[in-house]
Amino acid sequence: MKLYCLSGHPTLPCNVLKFKSTTIMLDCGLDTTAALSFLPLPLVHSPRLSKLPGWVSKDGAINLEKELKECSGRVFVDSQPEFCLPEKELLDLSTIDVILISNYHCMMALPYITEHTGFTGTVYATEPTLQIGRLLMEELVTFMERVPKAHAASCWKNKDIQRLLPGPLKDAADVWSWKTCYSMSEVNSALSKVQLVGYSQKVELFGAVLVTPLSSGYSLGSSNWIIQSHYEKVSYVSGSSLLTTHPQPMEQGSLKNSDVLILTGLTQIPTANPDGMLGEFCSNLSMTIRGGGNVLVPCYSSGVIYDLLECLYQFMDSANLGSTPFYFISPVANSSLEFSQIFAEWLCQNKQSKVYLPEPPFPHAELIQTNKLKHYPSIHGDFSSEFRQPCVVFTGHPSLRFGDVVHFMELWGKSGLNTIIFTEPDFSYLDALAPYQPLAMKCVYCPIDTRLNFHQVSKLLKDIQPLHVVCPEPYTQPPPAQAHRSDLMLELQPPPMAYRRCSVLGLPFRRRYERIQLLPELAKSLVPSEIKPGVSVATVSAVLQSKDNKHVLQPVPKPAPVPPSKKRKRVMEEPPEVLTPKPLLSGAVPLEPFLATLHKNGIMEVKVEETADGHILHLQAEDVLIQLEEDGTHIICDNNEPLRTALRDLVLRFLQKL
Repeated sequence: MKLYCLSGHPTLPCNVLKFKSTTIMLDCGLDTTAALSFLPLPLVHSPRLSKLPGWVSKDGAINLEKELKECSGRVFVDSQPEFCLPEKELLDLSTIDVILISNYHCMMALPYITEHTGFTGTVYATEPTLQIGRLLMEELVTFMERVPKAHAASCWKNKDIQRLLPGPLKDAADVWSWKTCYSMSEVNSALSKVQLVGYSQKVELFGAVLVTPLSSGYSLGSSNWIIQSHYEKVSYVSGSSLLTTHPQPMEQGSLKNSDVLILTGLTQIPTANPDGMLGEFCSNLSMTIRGGGNVLVPCYSSGVIYDLLECLYQFMDSANLGSTPFYFISPVANSSLEFSQIFAEWLCQNKQSKVYLPEPPFPHAELIQTNKLKHYPSIHGDFSSEFRQPCVVFTGHPSLRFGDVVHFMELWGKSGLNTIIFTEPDFSYLDALAPYQPLAMKCVYCPIDTRLNFHQVSKLLKDIQPLHVVCPEPYTQPPPAQAHRSDLMLELQPPPMAYRRCSVLGLPFRRRYERIQLLPELAKSLVPSEIKPGVSVATVSAVLQSKDNKHVLQPVPKPAPVPPSKKRKRVMEEPPEVLTPKPLLSGAVPLEPFLATLHKNGIMEVKVEETADGHILHLQAEDVLIQLEEDGTHIICDNNEPLRTALRDLVLRFLQKL
């Protein structure tokens, strides 16, 4: 059993498991942090960004003025933003049988895998994961296609040039695996390969293994996966949460008795408490609004935004923010808000019960009805005529490199009254803000990450007790910035097996058993013999048939009767004779009783010699050797067949025939 690790990002995993003749990809996360190396894509012409000077090395030897621009003391690539793809060279991706998706953030690289590698398999995901994943992909494509770039930059990726560039471009890893965004037709083609599954639904893969999704408690439809055969069990835990938010709670019991547990997608901010961050978010928001400023919240169009809107709904009236408009701007804003209300069976019990009242499970429905929350596909059109300040704007993309957020950064960045509040943990907020410096607006970092922290994981692993744990390398050591914090790493016995991008791990357990079915007519013919109390053994003569990874023992077919024929057939063409098997012997020959039996039968002179495997008996008068060993008895006798037969019969008295 092998695990191939195609992604170096712990929370955007992409691993391939080879297990019992099946090849299973576990998630295909897209590392969008590569976009931070690129200049923002403004929706409205930006004089500042269009007049940036090109970059030339100090000695003038390297001139990449068309590809690289200097902005706010740093160098950025002036091209369509690119993303870091999972590794494609480690194994032949066309051999992948199935892809299991754990949540909608971990499927963003799916079109790159299904459309460009010869993939012919099936993708399994829950319905909310598919539908919200589709929205996030559609949003990404729209952001890119709205602001096309005339040329692509690739000269800077040359190794000899890259090492001479200023940081962080110089240190960017795997730049040749960076690619521009896919198209909507590729998204539709990729998602047509998805087969929907429900929690606890068992799906059989080629008769070899069963895969089962379990609720992971992190987002709508998010799953952990169990991959098991009759005798082995692998659990894949990715992006799980024990906090009481809007999704169904995490299912833990089914993860017990795992031979191997593959653990990814822990919180990216282990020191930040989500509840504390929500409180800080609300207080900073109200302070800015009271001061007459605007609040910008760069966020994804699904996920934490539902919790932020719910928190603000409860907080607004007590903070006298009842008249402040809230705007949610995204190409998929309307669909995202509607989807969250219709996936009732994937919500926690509290929200499910509201549906039967009937009430909308999320309060943002009421905010929309009362016109406190308005949603728009873009800053163009209706938004520009209905927009009033001070206000709160939720929009994408959290990287601040594309989407409507770029316009608001240009619009509000120069005023100290305004505030930008970062809630998504995927990007370094300092790197995200770099091309907008110097910035007058206030910046607040309130990352809200509800995924498991190290304390919760340690407790979970104690409860479910897997034999072996496999995890990304960063989880096995403290964060570089907090090297003294040994509580921010996994400390387990035995130590976890760590992987990094391009690792190939041999998983530490071997398959020892295979289940075989006995047909009833064959079972009927067996004659069990008891060899010791409670243990019976029977010999089987049968034909083993293996098909679709299922094994069946069938009775030996009887030879067909030969029709009488005038011509004499050659002997070779006669059907093979099925011989009745010789009885098997079981037991051991005890030394003292055997010597006594020899004496009784007139064999007196016996010399006994002890060996590593048993004893050698030398019958001196007869010149015969008898070797008594644990797994066999040998009688060495020259030219005296009657004596050999007599000695054999004496040995057989001590053995049991099966």
